[in-house]
Amino acid sequence: MSNSTDNQNPPSDDKEKKGLFSWFRRKPKTDKSEEPTENLVPEETSIETPESIDSEDDTSLPVEESKTDNISESLTKAEIHITSPTEPIVAQEEKTPEISEPEPEPEPEPEPEPEPEPEPENIKAVAVEIKADEQQVEKIKSSPIETLEINKPLTNETETETETETETETETETETETEKNEATTSEKKGFFARLKQGLAKTSASFGEGIASIFLGKKEINDELLEEIETLLLTSDVGFDATNAIIESLTKKIQRKQLADSGALYQALKQELVDMLKPVEQLLAINNEHKPFVILVVGVNGAGKTTTIGKLTKKLQLEGKKVMLAAGDTFRAAAVEQLQVWGDRNGIPVVAQHTGADSASVIFDAVQSAKSKGIDVLIADTAGRLHNKENLMEELKKVRRVITKIDESAPHETLLVLDAGTGQNALSQAKLFNQAVPLSGIALTKLDGTAKGGVIFALANQMQLPIRYIGVGEGIDDLRPFEAESFVQAIFKD
Repeated sequence: MSNSTDNQNPPSDDKEKKGLFSWFRRKPKTDKSEEPTENLVPEETSIETPESIDSEDDTSLPVEESKTDNISESLTKAEIHITSPTEPIVAQEEKTPEISEPEPEPEPEPEPEPEPEPEPENIKAVAVEIKADEQQVEKIKSSPIETLEINKPLTNETETETETETETETETETETETEKNEATTSEKKGFFARLKQGLAKTSASFGEGIASIFLGKKEINDELLEEIETLLLTSDVGFDATNAIIESLTKKIQRKQLADSGALYQALKQELVDMLKPVEQLLAINNEHKPFVILVVGVNGAGKTTTIGKLTKKLQLEGKKVMLAAGDTFRAAAVEQLQVWGDRNGIPVVAQHTGADSASVIFDAVQSAKSKGIDVLIADTAGRLHNKENLMEELKKVRRVITKIDESAPHETLLVLDAGTGQNALSQAKLFNQAVPLSGIALTKLDGTAKGGVIFALANQMQLPIRYIGVGEGIDDLRPFEAESFVQAIFKD
């Protein structure tokens, strides 16, 4: 009977074991004696795993609890034959379902690999297009008529391009012309504004004084003419120039050309302009004379050296090669002052030590200018009083030395006068003109005096060209003389 019982029990054991190990799916067919021991070893190893597995997502646990319940039922049936304790089986219920075997499922990325299959179709299509293009090119080459038709629109395009280019060129030319005109007008406006500023003191005494005389008066009478005469005399216009202006106005009144005071005011301004017009002559450099020698003369403190420096800058901007001769060997630091102007403008300066003969310095300068092909030579001289005969004789000597090298030299003898001296400037001009024949006048320092009316006396009596007027300390403040702008700046109309 023992043998029969032994033969009946094993089948039930096999079924229970199959139900337990079918879930693990590891070794479905094993020996009866080895199955429990072999399966318990990995279960114990799974118990020894760290508790970090519990930190995984809790969402997977409810799904796995149903599985663990089934496992527990199967384990209860197997408790009769398994001698090992139930605690490892409980560990299997908690941790064995967390085996990460089904996790590598999210790897569907290699699926797009079969996509390169349509590539040969694209390649074939591109090849067909290339062949079609090549056939079209061969057809175009074989047919010259078609090429002519293709070239027709190109000629039209080139014509339109040339037309647009010519239009742009004309536009740029017109723009440059307008810019130049605007620049010239702005320069004129700037010059007139600076001239007004420079003649502010003369305008305050002379121009505003005349305007106040005509204020509130409509009729022309002798009292009005007398007031005009006194104002002209007090403004350093001079006796002769004042008489000439009043006589011209009275003749126009007698001819009934002037009806009221307003017409008289306009006639007075025109008389002043007409008096200055004959002396409005710019300095013209004759290129036939090389070098063109300019001898600068004047009294002490008139501003000769400063005028030379400003004049050299103007001539240099005109494209002239300029050289300076430091003929003022008497005044201390006169040579150094002229050398500073030469260094500032990049112009050579011929100079000797202080106390040297002025005539010899200018003689060397003329020879050097001839050898170097200089266009303009400006010679400075020592300041001298017009009433000192010995100094005026020295000036005559300088002129004689220059004529030994060039008989026509000096080509310009420029007298520099300080406008602040008033009527004394007229006497200076007369005496210098007797010693050395003058050819031009530069009236300086008009911005610092109210005696600018002396220019009318110089124009009326000396009748010498007024080349430049100085209305400031800047280089651009040495301006060519213009009669109309000068009178307008005085009256501020």
